[in-house]
Amino acid sequence: MNINNNAAQLKKDILVRIATLFIEDRLIEEIDRMPIEIIPRDSKSIRCCIHHDREIIKNRIMARLGISVEGKEDSGIPLSEYAKLALEREKPTWPMLTVLDEACNACVRANFLVTDACQACLARPCMVNCPKNAITILDEKRAYIDSSKCINCGLCLKNCPYHAIIYIPVPCEESCPVGAINKNEQGKEVIDYHKCIFCGNCMRECPFSAMMDKGQLLDVLKHLKEDKKVNVMYAPAIASQFNAKPGQLKSALLNIGFNKVWEVALGADVTSDREAAEFEERMERGDKLMTTSCCPAYVKAVRKHVPELIPCVSETKTPMHYTAEMMHAEDPDAINVFIGPCLAKRRESIDDDLVDYCLSMEELDALFIATGTDVTKEPDLDIGVIPTASGRKYAMSGGVAEAVKIRLKHPENLKAAVINGLDKEGMKQLRAYGKVQSGETPVSDDTPNLVEVMACNGGCVGGPCVVKNPKAATVQLQRYASTGKELNKE
Repeated sequence: MNINNNAAQLKKDILVRIATLFIEDRLIEEIDRMPIEIIPRDSKSIRCCIHHDREIIKNRIMARLGISVEGKEDSGIPLSEYAKLALEREKPTWPMLTVLDEACNACVRANFLVTDACQACLARPCMVNCPKNAITILDEKRAYIDSSKCINCGLCLKNCPYHAIIYIPVPCEESCPVGAINKNEQGKEVIDYHKCIFCGNCMRECPFSAMMDKGQLLDVLKHLKEDKKVNVMYAPAIASQFNAKPGQLKSALLNIGFNKVWEVALGADVTSDREAAEFEERMERGDKLMTTSCCPAYVKAVRKHVPELIPCVSETKTPMHYTAEMMHAEDPDAINVFIGPCLAKRRESIDDDLVDYCLSMEELDALFIATGTDVTKEPDLDIGVIPTASGRKYAMSGGVAEAVKIRLKHPENLKAAVINGLDKEGMKQLRAYGKVQSGETPVSDDTPNLVEVMACNGGCVGGPCVVKNPKAATVQLQRYASTGKELNKE
């Protein structure tokens, strides 16, 4: 779904309001009025009435405070109490996703529907090609699909010459590559966390924004206000969200209170060096293929759904981890914050002892707005150690494979393939590579020996928490990468 939509604007509004209230020491006193301010008396209701709309807004605010909303829709506890709980917690709570039952539209089961464009034509290819005889013509005026017989094969849609048949999906279920989302007895969607890989597709695609990430903005703001030493690292995809130089982004982050700023592209250089060495070692010992490991959603997908591919996943850690190692070595007592465009990184940060918090791009955007920070007007500071251009290109599809290739002693031996987005088709590709690893499919001249996998289409620039159009972000990423240093292979 296009990132420019009302749901995204509402989320941004809530995040900015929370940040502003906290910075101005008005959070506890005024947060209970926030639903009324967002949905004033003369508003046109989205649901049954504005009171119901306000209750849904209350739950959305709770999620941005980092609170799970399941089972709390009718708690009667004011937002001010939830804000106090959020400020008192020592660390974020699992899971990172929460589902707002009241916001879920309980969409009907995915189905095919005949529209008014149907001409009840003589050819009737929809009827002839239906394998279950689920289509009839009503009163010689329009085709009708019997949902009890329909198997959702889509042949009717493909064969209709008038494009009169449409497919009505359930967006969250449709977008989930691993079948982790299903309806409960009430028709509402629930997430099976045993299957979930935290790619964030459901959160991005749900038109009612019922799937929500639990924020960590308040946790970070609390530490910044306490004058604790809080260091921050930003992923290359974050740099792609601003028409600004690295030195300007560094200045902006320092101005809002962070102690020191690190580029995760530095960690990407470490990952690339080690992955290139690992690839050569694996090929020398006769391995069939190796896959990248920097995308935590992909790694989860393999471990949970394609276990036969586990031996192929690179043992090299992610750029976030290696950057956190540098930060910890220089300042072991500081709080380390990662900023990225990704829900899966938030899951990874909970598992990594060197990373304390993970802010999304949306939360950073809200923080800049609340503090009146315009990155494009900041001075261009000296950023210190400059990462390579290849390290900065990690945020785009194909960037990781390219970074590994230019570090190989014999790049001509590399046969790379890229899975650009872990949708359902991407999962099929993974399973196909799993069959190669298990020996079920023989290795051929076309079989790759290195597979780069990114869960988000286009790479990290297309993450579920970005605020900039991915195509425009890719252009900015190229500019950002062009200022990186050349790789010295000596």
